[in-house]
Amino acid sequence: MSASAARPLAAPATRPLRVAVVGGGWAGLSAAVEAASLGHQVTLTEMAPTLGGRARRLPLQADGLALDNGQHILIGAYRATLALLKTVGVDERQVLRRLPLSLTDVSGRGLSLPPGPALPAFVRGVLAARGWSLRERLALLRAASGWLLRGFRCDPRLTVAALTAPLPAAVRRALIEPLCVAALNTPASQASARVFLRVLRDALFAGPGASDLLLPRVDLGALWPDAAATWLRAHGARLHAGRRVGALERDGGAWRVDGETVDRVVLACSAIEATRLVGPHNAAWAACAGDLRYEPIVTVLLRAPGIRLPAPMLALDASDATPAQYVFDLGQLRDTVREPAAAGTLAFVISGAADCIARGLDATAEAVRVQAVTQLGTLLPQAPQLLRVLCEKRATFLCTPGLQRPGGAPAPGLLAAGDYIDGPYPATLEGAVRSGLAAARAL
Repeated sequence: MSASAARPLAAPATRPLRVAVVGGGWAGLSAAVEAASLGHQVTLTEMAPTLGGRARRLPLQADGLALDNGQHILIGAYRATLALLKTVGVDERQVLRRLPLSLTDVSGRGLSLPPGPALPAFVRGVLAARGWSLRERLALLRAASGWLLRGFRCDPRLTVAALTAPLPAAVRRALIEPLCVAALNTPASQASARVFLRVLRDALFAGPGASDLLLPRVDLGALWPDAAATWLRAHGARLHAGRRVGALERDGGAWRVDGETVDRVVLACSAIEATRLVGPHNAAWAACAGDLRYEPIVTVLLRAPGIRLPAPMLALDASDATPAQYVFDLGQLRDTVREPAAAGTLAFVISGAADCIARGLDATAEAVRVQAVTQLGTLLPQAPQLLRVLCEKRATFLCTPGLQRPGGAPAPGLLAAGDYIDGPYPATLEGAVRSGLAAARAL
């Protein structure tokens, strides 16, 4: 990660601006907090009834368990995100459980990194990995050494599958493919190798703690949007949820947002909404944003009273018949005194879930239930029951080689923020936060 990711908030502006932020996801909230901290007058408008965008608390519950629109995780390398949590008064230790990176299955096979300096920890973790032969472990170390020597750069036309083709099949199947689809939400056969290497560099080799898993202890609303909204109101910002912006119009050197004149606009809505709003002012930008393709994520919640996994998060053996790549034990993450329904609830995550959508959610849920029985085995005290299937059909853009992403300045005084805006990272929470900060600092 660059040093700028964790730098303090910028110096206050010499002249406060009237700033309209369109969109209340993580990018929009980040832009609004930064803009307000700089002394600007902020109005944030979100078309959904709740804040958080594609990482939000849902308005419904399951037997008292707060539901999110999917199971999200953060990592220690998300320095901009962690700094903003602190800014709005969120204690990381209260909302996130920090664990060393472990991508192991129920039997303990796979990669688990020990604490300590990044490079030695990676070498030690690979050499100690269970389930791979010595030849397979050394092959991964040789490949990683080559990526390191090349500065984690490669031909921008390469896919992850092509980049890692020399690796043994066992390593590709157990590590590369699930890690790629988790980080980029794009199958390795289609995913950009350049972006994948950037993620590996910043997550695995950026210093102690960068690779740590940060698993939410609370629902996604309590993690960040609720506190951000409270902080913004306390700093004079106006927030409007459940209101869709109809049009943007130029007004000399200013802008009108549904008739209200402002000095600057930060578009932090979805790419689809931004395409509609920017189209009259920059057709090329709108066309670029409109050309993005998307990949879904499906989360299947199963209830298995009495279960406790060996770790809060486990890797699974994914295939066409067993689609989930990871499972989370919510009983180990949530406060079961406050949310007793979390005990015995498992969240199975399917990234790159286009095939599951085509198959149908009912069939996918049943496939996951069978997968739970076969892969968790004797850990299950009884057959699990389906609790809920959650599907985010446009979870992230498809991160393919050579992808052209729209820039952050569609027109003078009109800025854009979001995880899809041009940058080095795939569609992640950290990418969204960084783009929001960048837009606010460019006001």
